[in-house]
Amino acid sequence: MTKRTPGPHHAGRRDSFLEHRENRHMATKAEKIVAGLGGIENIEEVEGCITRLRTEVLDPSKVDEAALKSAGAHGVVKMGTAIQVVIGTDADPIAAEIEDMM
Repeated sequence: MTKRTPGPHHAGRRDSFLEHRENRHMATKAEKIVAGLGGIENIEEVEGCITRLRTEVLDPSKVDEAALKSAGAHGVVKMGTAIQVVIGTDADPIAAEIEDMM
């Protein structure tokens, strides 16, 4: 009986699995943030800026700060229709996920 041992032939699959899991985590977080911003139809523009998502929304009254914080936001800054969601270093990948949804 031949027993397989871990080696370089397993590294690619493990890396692929970890990348898939991380991508799914980002997509889920992005979906929760979109919901907190009032839905995809409420978002006019989104941009990742180091640790923040800078967004422009149609109706700021639809923004749910509690939902955004529940999704992982550290803070929310509202200035009229401009909403900044402080989320840390995931801002750029999450912005890309949201742009893909738009």
